[in-house]
Amino acid sequence: MNQLSSIKKAFFCIVILLTSFFLFSFYQKNTEEITSAKIKKVLIFSKTNGFRHESITAGIAAIKKLGQENNFLVDATEDSLAINSKNLKQYQAVIFLSASGHVLGENQKLALQKFIQKGNGFVGIHSATNCEPDWPWYTKMIGGIFDGHPEPQNAKLIVVNHEHPSTKNLPEIWERKDELYNFKSLNPDVNVLIKVDESSYKGGKHGDNHPLAWYHEYDGGRAFYTALGHFPENYSDPLFTQHLLGGITYAMGK
Repeated sequence: MNQLSSIKKAFFCIVILLTSFFLFSFYQKNTEEITSAKIKKVLIFSKTNGFRHESITAGIAAIKKLGQENNFLVDATEDSLAINSKNLKQYQAVIFLSASGHVLGENQKLALQKFIQKGNGFVGIHSATNCEPDWPWYTKMIGGIFDGHPEPQNAKLIVVNHEHPSTKNLPEIWERKDELYNFKSLNPDVNVLIKVDESSYKGGKHGDNHPLAWYHEYDGGRAFYTALGHFPENYSDPLFTQHLLGGITYAMGK
């Protein structure tokens, strides 16, 4: 009788242990899936085939810091082959950080198009408008093409939309020194966030309507662009990094 009782107790303990193990495994798997679903991920692409900005290194570090502080993951690459549909599946937004020149082949271009068409986002920073200038789809997405600039100088920036996350913390008049781009092939369908007052500096070519930052929905996804960010020290300026964070947040989506 005692032996039978011991067998029953042992069997009962084994059942409890197995049940606990399977429940723990199920809980752990679901917790990992929920955590993975909540944490978003972006890819910085900073390949240059032309002028290379010294600020790229500082920009990568600043965006990685923003990710750590705001619960999103950041990868960085200068490998064009990383722009492929399989690899891009893990990201919610791609950031072209001062990329320049012709840096994508036809397969990479198609992958980027499909990425946006699936509802993902794009962020262009500074010379990203001097990237792939002969690709009409990209020109329309990023909102315009670089058309030269005067020497970097102080200027008054006018924030025309404070409702967007990239501008909600900016002053109405934002005085700063930067490399102020002129553009061609501007997309009239973008939503302008910041303009520059051309009377406050020399070298502007757009008169009273000179945009420097904008956003829009495009081809199924979202795109944000800021022309600011020429100097390495820009990426340690809290106002500028919050401007970037808002643009990245918008591009990643809800």
